[in-house]
Amino acid sequence: MSRIPMIAGNWKMNLNRDESVRLVKAIAGTIGPMDDPEVLVAPPFTVLSVVKEAIGQGKILLGAQNVHWELEGAYTGEISPAMLKEAGCTHVILGHSERRSIFMETDAMIDRKSKAVVEMGLIPIVCIGETLEQREAGKTFEIIQGQLDGSLRNFRENKGMPSTAVLAYEPVWAIGTGRTATPQQAQEVHRFVRDWLRSQFGQGLSTATRILYGGSVKPDNIKELMAMPDIDGALVGGASLKADSFTRIIKFRA
Repeated sequence: MSRIPMIAGNWKMNLNRDESVRLVKAIAGTIGPMDDPEVLVAPPFTVLSVVKEAIGQGKILLGAQNVHWELEGAYTGEISPAMLKEAGCTHVILGHSERRSIFMETDAMIDRKSKAVVEMGLIPIVCIGETLEQREAGKTFEIIQGQLDGSLRNFRENKGMPSTAVLAYEPVWAIGTGRTATPQQAQEVHRFVRDWLRSQFGQGLSTATRILYGGSVKPDNIKELMAMPDIDGALVGGASLKADSFTRIIKFRA
C-alpha cells in the first residue's frame, strides 16, 4: 500500500495576521494539486480563521497546535474540538514535546484529547519522542512504547484506531537544536512504531498509518529522510515559517 506523504508546518507561537496570510498565500502559489505530498499548516489559534480564508479553495490543509478534550465548559484559556472544526481545521497536533515538557501534559491527557478529536471528526497528529538523556541511557524504545501505550490507550482498548490518524516521531534532542537524527536513526524508530501498530491493530492499519519525522527538518536533509521506507513525511518547525524553505521541503522529490 502506498502512503501519501504529508509535509506539515508547525508555526508554534509565531506570526501575526498579515504575516500568516502572506506566508500561506506564498506557499499556495508555489505548489500544485495536493495529491503528493499533502501539505498542512498549523498556525496559532488567533489566526486560524484568517489563514483558512486565505487558503480559500486551495489544497493546503489546516491544523491546530493543541486542543482540550471537552466540547465546552469552564476551562478558561482552552479551545475545544468543536471550535477548531468551526474554524476550518481538519487536523490537530497532540502531545508535542513542548506541550509535554513545558505544560506537563501526560500521556493520559493526550489520550483523552485524541479520543475527543476523533469523535469530532478531526484527525489527530500524535507526537512521541525521547530526550537526549533517555537516548544516551539506551531507553529510546522503552520511552516510545510507553508514550504510544498511554497516548493511544483508548484506541487500544477499543481495538481500533482510524487509519487517517497520523503519528509523528520527534526526538526531543533534535527539535530546534540544529541536530537531526540520521536517516538511519529515524528509520529505526519509525520501524519500531510501525511494528507496535501491527502488534496492537493488525497489519492493515500498520501499513496504512503515516508516521512523520520532526526535528530540525530542513531543505538539505529532507530528501535523505524521505528515502527511508517508514518515514512518510515531516513535521516542520522553524523551516516552515519561510515560504522558500518550506516549499523546498514540500518539493523534496524535485
